[in-house]
Amino acid sequence: MAKDVKPTRKNLMEIEDRIELSERGHGTLEKKRDGLIMEFMDILDKAQDVRGDLADDYNAAQKKINMARAMEGDVAVRGAAAALQEHPEITTESKNIMGVVVPQIESSRVSKSLDQRGYGIMGTSARIDEAAEAYEDLLESIILAAEVETAMKKMLKEIETTKRRVNALEFKLLPDLYENQEYIEQKLEEQEREETFRLKKIKEKKEQQEKAEREAEAEAAEAEEADESELEQAPAGDD
Repeated sequence: MAKDVKPTRKNLMEIEDRIELSERGHGTLEKKRDGLIMEFMDILDKAQDVRGDLADDYNAAQKKINMARAMEGDVAVRGAAAALQEHPEITTESKNIMGVVVPQIESSRVSKSLDQRGYGIMGTSARIDEAAEAYEDLLESIILAAEVETAMKKMLKEIETTKRRVNALEFKLLPDLYENQEYIEQKLEEQEREETFRLKKIKEKKEQQEKAEREAEAEAAEAEEADESELEQAPAGDD
């Protein structure tokens, strides 16, 4: 990659700016990744508790409904279930966790009193009431589990995305930028050395020329003095 970069001071400044920006971004993403992992671990602990409660509630509901069927019969159980008039309502909102939008599920009219279940109190037994209550508890657990599991999946996805970005900066972009920076600096140093050597040669050549000119001028001056001396020593002619 370094071979594709022209070794100029302008490019060096641009790369240094990119390195500074990338290093800041890398640090920010690392903090985000660590924060997401901490939040995820909290949600994971909650999810494990919710899963355990859900399994317990499911087993309890199954026992209650099996007991009601055994004692009252399927017809009575189905009739009590069909008598329900008000169905549970579920609404979803959202909340932000470290930049990740996760659902927040709210439910209403899940747990009901005896007179809200729609069947006649006198026409059913306590076993059907217990089965209805057990399934209401199970539904509450299912709603909570759905919220927690969805949040956990979204958090895990965001963690993986952030990890990929951190790794791309740490193992690809920044090493390439460092390599380009080193390449340009080396080339600029070579150019400076070559320029210094060239200027030194020019200076030496100029000094040699000046020396030669001075020597030539000195020789010319000596020759001129010699000529003048000869003229002075020559005998005067007859008048």
